[in-house]
Amino acid sequence: MDAWVNEEGEMGSWERSSGVLLHPTSLPGPDGVGSLGRYARRWVDRLEEAGQRWWQVLPLNPPGHGGSPYSASSAFAGNAMLIDLEALVEAGWLASSELKVYRALCARGQSERFDVDVIGEAKGELLELAYRGWRGGGGESGVGYQKFVQGASGWLEDYALYTALKERHEGRSWQAWPAPLVRRDPEAVEEAQRGLSARMERVRFEQWVFSEQWKTLKAYAAERGVCVLGDVPIFVAMDSAEVWASRDLFELGADGAPEAVAGVPPDYFSETGQRWGNPLYDWGRMAERGYDWWVGRVRQVMTMVDALRIDHFRGFESYWRIPADAPTAVDGRWVKGPGGAVFKAIEEALGEVPMVAEDLGIITEKVRALRDELGLMGMRVMQFGFEGEEDHPFLPHTYPRHCAAYTGTHDNDTTQGWYESLDELGKHGVRTYVSHADEGIVWAMIEMLWASKADLVVVPVQDLFELGSQARMNVPGVAEDNWNWRMSEAMLEDEPVYERLGRLTRECRRRGKGK
Repeated sequence: MDAWVNEEGEMGSWERSSGVLLHPTSLPGPDGVGSLGRYARRWVDRLEEAGQRWWQVLPLNPPGHGGSPYSASSAFAGNAMLIDLEALVEAGWLASSELKVYRALCARGQSERFDVDVIGEAKGELLELAYRGWRGGGGESGVGYQKFVQGASGWLEDYALYTALKERHEGRSWQAWPAPLVRRDPEAVEEAQRGLSARMERVRFEQWVFSEQWKTLKAYAAERGVCVLGDVPIFVAMDSAEVWASRDLFELGADGAPEAVAGVPPDYFSETGQRWGNPLYDWGRMAERGYDWWVGRVRQVMTMVDALRIDHFRGFESYWRIPADAPTAVDGRWVKGPGGAVFKAIEEALGEVPMVAEDLGIITEKVRALRDELGLMGMRVMQFGFEGEEDHPFLPHTYPRHCAAYTGTHDNDTTQGWYESLDELGKHGVRTYVSHADEGIVWAMIEMLWASKADLVVVPVQDLFELGSQARMNVPGVAEDNWNWRMSEAMLEDEPVYERLGRLTRECRRRGKGK
């Protein structure tokens, strides 16, 4: 699909477009973690000035252990840690003095990386204060809030109860809760709802605020011709509201334990593969229900973004099934997935949804055939192109028009860090291909990417500033110190970098929306 019509009746297109990958948590600001406030708006301004059509983000859901947005506690809810605190002060729900104290705490720990747990706990306390302020003013009776709660009831009530119960049980996974709650016995669920009604309301409040703030930011971006490219992981976390609430849709035993888990076999990123640990879908049961869960999931995500990247697309053709008791992914096996049936159900319910298929890793002809049958763009990652073949399909001169091309993704090292990690022979190959010396090699690669035939080209923000490995977003297979990198305010205000990107975009005849 090269073009589409969105819900507002506006035409959208991938054709000769470009963008930057930056997750909102990585935005600068005084609140310890990026938010949806003035720094996000400033970022949108920068994208507009540089002629970029796309702001690519990672999943916007509440992150799980270690801050990973790919192991979220809900596939439907938004990340409340992104809520802009200044807006809560302006609304009269949070005292400016309380925000000042919090910012003093953040300033003491200011660095290129934030502590997910420390910031999460401290910001959570401020959200509790804001909730009390809102509640004290009768906010729960507001029309906007009530409309949101009613519209989101299909997922919000399960998420609110799950979150409240998880707090009551000191953060333990739902599998470790009392058996009646694990089984979701009606009496146990009703008793929990009564006893935790106040905590559940706070969760609803946070989700409403997130939704309103994100809608405001997205509208701000749309006015400036900037579209949001979102991300949907194929699998969901074991410890999530959806798995607890819809156990019949997953391959789980009577005790709630998984029979097998998801992952990928050994590849470029890991010699033992990646044992993600996500529960596997009961695709037979999903099919019986017309894939309504997936339709609902995509419907919800599309309220927040303009297009989607489907992470691990190959899992729809075949997925790597790992025995639950296996310590690594080595002993897994390929199992046939649902194919295009999920996407056809989505299209029948929602119309055409613009998607990019993340088709990296071990890709077979059957995976390519499914991608092409669905008319989806695949991905090319330039860093992977320097692996021996002169005409490697990930080198820019080989790109087809119908693809999305990147210098690297959130799972790659930064391009500067990647280049520095190569041996001298590898560096020589890169220098020869891009006809450039060591200094400025990253921008030379960006220029080749932008000049390629690929309809969509995207660069991680770290590469715009030629940052090294210390700015890497994620190291697959490593549990600690990921997902917490932040750009500095100086980077946000580095005029020459955005001017350079804008010139390159014009020279390569790429353009923002309507330009």
